[in-house]
Amino acid sequence: MKNLQSKQIWFVTGSQHLYGPETLQQVSSHAEEIAKGLNAVNAMPVEIVFKPIVTTSEEIRNLCSEASNDRDCIGVITWMHTFSPAKMWINGLSILTKPICHLHTQYNQSIPWAEIDMDFMNLNQSAHGGREFGHMMTRMRIAREVIVGHWQDPKVQSRLRDWAGVAAGWHEMNNLKVVRFGDNMRYVSVTDGDKVEAEQVFGFEVNTHGIGDLVAVISESSDADIDSLCQEYADTYSLTEGLRKGGERHSSLREAARIEIGMRRFLTEGGYGAFSDTFEDLHGMAQLPGLPVQRLMADGYGFAGEGDWKHAVLVRVLKAMSGNQGKGTSFMEDYTYHFDPAGSRCLGSHMLEICPSISNGKPSCEVHPLGIGGKEDPVRLVFNGKTGSAINASLVDLGGRFRFLVNEVESVEIPEPMPKLPVARVLWDAKPSLEIAAEAWILAGGAHHTAFSYDVTSSQIETLAEMAGVECVTIDEETNIRRLKQDLRMGEVYHGIRGL
Repeated sequence: MKNLQSKQIWFVTGSQHLYGPETLQQVSSHAEEIAKGLNAVNAMPVEIVFKPIVTTSEEIRNLCSEASNDRDCIGVITWMHTFSPAKMWINGLSILTKPICHLHTQYNQSIPWAEIDMDFMNLNQSAHGGREFGHMMTRMRIAREVIVGHWQDPKVQSRLRDWAGVAAGWHEMNNLKVVRFGDNMRYVSVTDGDKVEAEQVFGFEVNTHGIGDLVAVISESSDADIDSLCQEYADTYSLTEGLRKGGERHSSLREAARIEIGMRRFLTEGGYGAFSDTFEDLHGMAQLPGLPVQRLMADGYGFAGEGDWKHAVLVRVLKAMSGNQGKGTSFMEDYTYHFDPAGSRCLGSHMLEICPSISNGKPSCEVHPLGIGGKEDPVRLVFNGKTGSAINASLVDLGGRFRFLVNEVESVEIPEPMPKLPVARVLWDAKPSLEIAAEAWILAGGAHHTAFSYDVTSSQIETLAEMAGVECVTIDEETNIRRLKQDLRMGEVYHGIRGL
């Protein structure tokens, strides 16, 4: 997978020549110190790069043009150390194509009560300099993140880190190539959509290859490579006895390895970061890819089943937002409910393809009948998911526009063994309750597929939606069905007008 750590966010500081060269020298020194301090923040997903301060319309326009054309720049953090007259920013902001975060901070944390004088006031004017800049951004209808507080405050740094992650995800979304092996699952609505409109809005491209194109590459997998990968399986997972070398089902493991080698090569050579397949279109394949898909997701690829290219994209984007680190992100499906009077819960799973990044332990590698697809019994990893706070996120095509939908959940321990259910699974409490969350999800038109993540927050999905200029509906502890219906109606009006 591509390394997003080579990307940069530029730290840009605004001022003007009114205050003289000595003040501007201090502005530059302070800005460079802040940029270095933020760059050192733990788990900052990309490098924050100090840029020379800008004091004229020409400097601002040139910098915005450079940022827009620099492939390594994925966003801009702006700070007004002094008063920077906002008319100077109009031409630059009008051509800036990268996400922008307005950091409303100041160099000093506290007012030096005994020493403060007019020189100090002239230098430290962020309080009203930032308001001047914010006014112009609002007047120009520019979507941005606004973060207020001292730059050394951990809460401010955490928000900046989250925004930088979203910027990385948005960059990935804009440059992502998705391959569909076969078409959409027949008669299914929500997994399909307008791929042309999606590329115009989000930037990613989606194209289809016949399953025969993939089978041809799979068939080229060498015995030596298959042997090596089967040994990696044995070293990494708990193989059931039949799958081990010499076991009666070892040939199934070798076939899974053959498929993984071919799929990985196809994706690498095509420059694809996400993919989908469907059990209805497997002509020429011996088994539905289970283990291969799970391992590719663990390596950062996006995936969704049944031809669902939108959620394949979303899984990849959420992995990019989290740096593919932390507790994990996976393709997911709300599979079955547990309507317990003490508290309803949802069991999430899929036929085979849940990412082992969310496993609570060492996965078991097993082979079992699938019951659909008409192929050999596929190999898959079986495990329970981790516990903790998570989200389920969805991207749906409403016809003429898109909507992000996100539900905050709490993953919990699975209370009893499920020896007859040989799939990866996770159990969660949906916020504010399963009954309200499911009703809200259905009213909002959410998909039955999601991207499930322990690492990405609902606020980050909202920020991603703002970068894309599309609607986001959040279901959390505060969700009220009456208010949600009103919000959905208002969203139809607002986004309908924007689309005219």
